[in-house]
Amino acid sequence: MQIRTKYIKITALLVLIMLGLGSCEDSFLEVKPKGKLIADKTWDYDLLLNNRDLVDQISTASIVLGDEIAAIQPEFQITDLHSSRSFKWEDVIYDNDEDADEMKQFMIMLYCYNKIINEVMDSEGGTEEEKKSIRAQALAGRANTYLWLINFYGKPYNEVSSATDPGFPIITESDITLNDFTRASVKDVYDFIVNDLVEAIPDLPHMDERMRPSDAFAKALLGKTYMYMGKFNEALPLFNGSIADLSNATVPVGLYDYNVEFSDGGAFLPIGFFGPEYPTVESCKESMLGFQMMNGWSYVWNELVLPPQTVALYDNSDLRLNWFRTTYFPFGNLPEGFLRRCSPMAVYVGFNIPDLYLYRAECKARLNELPEAVGDLETLRKHRMPQEDAIVPVEIASQQLDLIKFILDERIREFALQGYRWFDMRRLSVDPLFSGATYTHVIYTVSGEIETTYTLSPERLTLRFPQKVMDQNPGMENNP
Repeated sequence: MQIRTKYIKITALLVLIMLGLGSCEDSFLEVKPKGKLIADKTWDYDLLLNNRDLVDQISTASIVLGDEIAAIQPEFQITDLHSSRSFKWEDVIYDNDEDADEMKQFMIMLYCYNKIINEVMDSEGGTEEEKKSIRAQALAGRANTYLWLINFYGKPYNEVSSATDPGFPIITESDITLNDFTRASVKDVYDFIVNDLVEAIPDLPHMDERMRPSDAFAKALLGKTYMYMGKFNEALPLFNGSIADLSNATVPVGLYDYNVEFSDGGAFLPIGFFGPEYPTVESCKESMLGFQMMNGWSYVWNELVLPPQTVALYDNSDLRLNWFRTTYFPFGNLPEGFLRRCSPMAVYVGFNIPDLYLYRAECKARLNELPEAVGDLETLRKHRMPQEDAIVPVEIASQQLDLIKFILDERIREFALQGYRWFDMRRLSVDPLFSGATYTHVIYTVSGEIETTYTLSPERLTLRFPQKVMDQNPGMENNP
């Protein structure tokens, strides 16, 4: 689009001004305050999409909730209270007067997206095509936001009960004075996400940058949504379409070959004090949308690590092990068999190419397209380890359930301690193939002995709303 500009943090526009206000009068909306900029031109709304608040500083809660990790003492004793409670899967994470990290950034996003969706078509100065494209990008952003929210606060999607399971309030207005919300059902929220994406896709641009939604991203996200709903037939064509659309991208996009990037002159070298080098989200060719969270546990924090059972999933030749160390930061050895993640500090969770290939492989395996599933899986693995070690064993490749399990383990190998596992745990909890599975967290002593074990209860597959939210919305029910 011709009206795009370089990414800046937009602080002069009404959306961010109003976010800083506790309330406003109707008259304020009718007058353009002196020295303030009210969005009314098409380029104003385009600039709103460039706001880094839409892509940065996402909650790290999903990292702490995943079962591929463990905690280690004495570092865990001094972790922040929210992380400690989340790791233990406690019912109450926040004190009565606290806002939830899992909500506050997403609510800013919803405000911005709703403002664009509701107003851009009546803005001045842009063409009809430009306005539709801006609106479509906001629709895709809103859908992405809701997929995160429903996977924190709604039960895993179950076709039988989703119409009555409480979800998250559906907010379509950019009105900061609203304060009386009710929860839509899980089904209603998923239908809302699907409808936003279906409406957005025809008007989205091809991928010409990484910080705003594209057609390839939206199709991948819709496929992911259907995966969470257990609708693999609907998901697979969308993953195929997303990969096809990437051929139209005008920025480099694809898988990094670790065999190359960890060799002389490779992009991930040198491996320094803080681990291997890694591209920023704007330049990372594996990133389809620059949605990211800063993760101290993949940098310098020591309390959350990979336990021996997760480490055992990796072969010795797996070059993904370069992201981990056997030492604490800044020095000292972990107990034998444990690993600390040391890089990269930012986790790119908008949607990335490894995720796309692994989701497509899982879809194909579930639809009994086993050779095709193995092909996608080996495409990724050949970029992560020597070619001869990337081949999926024949005894696994020929058995549907074994192959699905192998793909799920591959997801752990690819995304360990990056917040992906929580979402897989949720969808698998209602999957007949994995019924009866249990999820545990273990706190280990400094010598590597088990100190305490916690088992995830079905109720804690959803987070409770903090008391502050419940006090502000007395008619809204909380999760048990």
